[in-house]
Amino acid sequence: MAKFLQDLLQAKEPLFSTALHHLERAAGHSGVDVRLISDIITRAHHVMRQIGLDPADTTRTELYHALKAHADNESLFTETEFVGLSFNGRLVSFNYDDISANVGKPVDEQETHGMQCALRRELVHRYSQHQRTNDQTVEQFVQDAGLSDICYNQDNHKQKQTERQTDMAQPYILSIGDIVTDAFIKLREDQAEVYTDEHGQERLSMEFGSKPPYDHVDIVDAVGNSANAAVAFARLGLRTSLMGFLGDDKVATESISYLKSENVDTSTMSLSAGMKSNYHYVLRYGADRTILIKYEDYDYKWQPPAETPDWIYLSMISKSAWQLHEDMLEYLNEHPETKLVFQPGTFHFEWGAEKLAKVYERSHIVFMNREEAALVTGKDVTSIPELATALHNLGPKIVVITDGPAGAYASDGEKIIKMPNYPDPVPPYDRTGAGDAFASTTVAVLALGEPLENALRWAPINSMSVVQKLGAQAGLLRRDELEQYLKNAPDDYKLEEIQ
Repeated sequence: MAKFLQDLLQAKEPLFSTALHHLERAAGHSGVDVRLISDIITRAHHVMRQIGLDPADTTRTELYHALKAHADNESLFTETEFVGLSFNGRLVSFNYDDISANVGKPVDEQETHGMQCALRRELVHRYSQHQRTNDQTVEQFVQDAGLSDICYNQDNHKQKQTERQTDMAQPYILSIGDIVTDAFIKLREDQAEVYTDEHGQERLSMEFGSKPPYDHVDIVDAVGNSANAAVAFARLGLRTSLMGFLGDDKVATESISYLKSENVDTSTMSLSAGMKSNYHYVLRYGADRTILIKYEDYDYKWQPPAETPDWIYLSMISKSAWQLHEDMLEYLNEHPETKLVFQPGTFHFEWGAEKLAKVYERSHIVFMNREEAALVTGKDVTSIPELATALHNLGPKIVVITDGPAGAYASDGEKIIKMPNYPDPVPPYDRTGAGDAFASTTVAVLALGEPLENALRWAPINSMSVVQKLGAQAGLLRRDELEQYLKNAPDDYKLEEIQ
């Protein structure tokens, strides 16, 4: 038992084990040290499971980087001030001040002083409170064990906490969904073609069994419907976090680092030990694309956010995540003030409206294109009023149906508004993420307290900007940029109420 604590405190031997043996004898061999060690291990393993790690086979390096990836989630470490683990004498600290200080540091240069100070203090406290010991006995132990020079600045934590405070006046939106890395493969137009089959479906065609050359490839990290939305919210000045799911590889580390740089809170992210992060291949042909998707089978656990969000934005997620939906609904039942945004993804459409009945019923607003609305409702794809009414009948208060080049329609149950697209300054470069930009911008404006009409004026501008650049996020605008486009909008960029 002494070895475990000696490793964490990096105390000298045999001084520490001898002093601890004498202190335990003074306490009547009551096992104070055993209970302390048990608490340390229990709390460490609890945090590891919370962030998707298996305590049985996680390495020191994996644990260190996973803890740093959750440095924004202070609430995760409220019970781990004196917690650490030793890997053959090499430490990893669960102390929040240490974790914060370690961001940007390699594993062999990590800070552990906060944990060691707190552990020394906890050890002294527990023996001081024991009925068979006194302050003099415990003080002698400190001297004999060589722990008297360990210090701890109790004001440091409070100071850092004050520095991390943000403007709480802004709405807070929690996005939920899978994160992916996209490899954009630009096809050569002399090596591929698009044709329309006998069912009216456009198809991408290349010679089978050949080795066609491609133009180039671009790698874009931390995308996906919900990640795109979170970045859009942050750039528009809202507080936002992302409940996303990744493996424990380099892709995950780079994705989290990028999201933090965009002011997205990653405290509700989950990393699954021993698994790869989602990786998609985007075949670009002209400005359009076909995406080859594959979602890893993560352990999709609901993580209650530290603060109750004003809005929850749910979008594309794996078919393995059904339990997460049920847990989210339970959370929403406990927080009726939180508004749910639903932008269904591929597997949501596969599940169907019946299975998702409670999600639709709880939704404040839903987004889908015309064809998706027809698939969900079974109504005529050519009739926007029929589609909107059928979607309202599922429960949502606001329904938004996008229609590609024709613009978008929104219904509040009383009227249907049509909004044209904002004119492209030049032909689109890549249409990936246009729908996410539209949906997230609409939600951001509503969250800021603006009416639906204003939200519909803002949203197409962000979509226009996104399609001018590669990927779903490079073109996302900040609020002042978007407002400038709105100021310079052409005269025919205006709402139209339809019957």
